[in-house]
Amino acid sequence: VQLQASGGGLVQAGGSLRLSCAASGSMFSINVMGWYRQAPGKQRELVATIGSTGNTIYADSAKGRFTISRDNAKNTVTLQMNSLKPEDTAVYYCVARRAASGYDYWGQGTQVTVSS
Repeated sequence: VQLQASGGGLVQAGGSLRLSCAASGSMFSINVMGWYRQAPGKQRELVATIGSTGNTIYADSAKGRFTISRDNAKNTVTLQMNSLKPEDTAVYYCVARRAASGYDYWGQGTQVTVSS
């Protein structure tokens, strides 16, 4: 499974960005897709995930501001980020999880920078 993320960039606080991730390859048994992020000097952390049936999980920091969605036919996952804050600055990584094995596939990451 290959993941190609796009949509990062520089935005002022309060602004919005939309991240997209396109998956290719064998999607058999890939039931969870989502986004993690890693800020400088910090560990990678969950932002949001979505299951194949649409069930979602959000980090507390993302609730009410970010929305994750998925198009199973196109193998894409999107993260709409609103009301961005400087603390949202990080490299955002797309993930696809094969539940049976617990194996995660990772995209290359896309930089999100929020200026104050």
